[in-house]
Amino acid sequence: MIWLSEKLEFPSYDSTTKDGIIALGGDLSPERLMYAYQHGIFPWYSENEPIVWYCPTKRMVLFPNDLKVSKSMKSILNRKKFIITENEAFEEVIFQCKTVARKDGYGTWITNEMEKAYIKLYKKGIAKSIEVWLPNTDFNENNKDKKVLVGGLYGLKIGDVFCGESMFTKVSNASKIAFIHLVQSNLYKLIDCQVYNDHLKTLGAKEIMRDKFLTLLEEMR
Repeated sequence: MIWLSEKLEFPSYDSTTKDGIIALGGDLSPERLMYAYQHGIFPWYSENEPIVWYCPTKRMVLFPNDLKVSKSMKSILNRKKFIITENEAFEEVIFQCKTVARKDGYGTWITNEMEKAYIKLYKKGIAKSIEVWLPNTDFNENNKDKKVLVGGLYGLKIGDVFCGESMFTKVSNASKIAFIHLVQSNLYKLIDCQVYNDHLKTLGAKEIMRDKFLTLLEEMR
């Protein structure tokens, strides 16, 4: 396994393991993270472990024209029960992605170091968030929040590609609503979902081979 030096570079894709690991170590500086994402590489590791960098053989992506919105979801969206915003609560979104309880166990991979690193990218205008809220029915003098955060997602903008990092939901369909809003914004030609996910498959995402993904990324970044 190749350990990174201070130089902003990664090994050849040919050195990637069967699990998709391309390198270890390095740091999460904005410069290294941007360089990594521009080359189809992302960090994924646990607290108290070295940084692990991935570039899987198969990549889960969504082309906007492939988005599937069920009749029931269209009905929910038409009711306009939820309030959708962008970049209004990035730090809260990443915190919720990090701490919210999940049936599948995912979410704990967002380390404290990663949380701080992506907040830096947000402040540089590189990372962004989509927030989904519900009106606060308990609005009174003691609780002045007019809406409550119930779902959202965050990721990075690399040219015409949105590299999704994580999403969370506290009520049914909130994360789906955030994702659909992102795709239907028409700001991106490709949504990078990184690794296979049953939830995203139902919305039209699919796996493509790494070489094809890297070609698309180079064309769109």
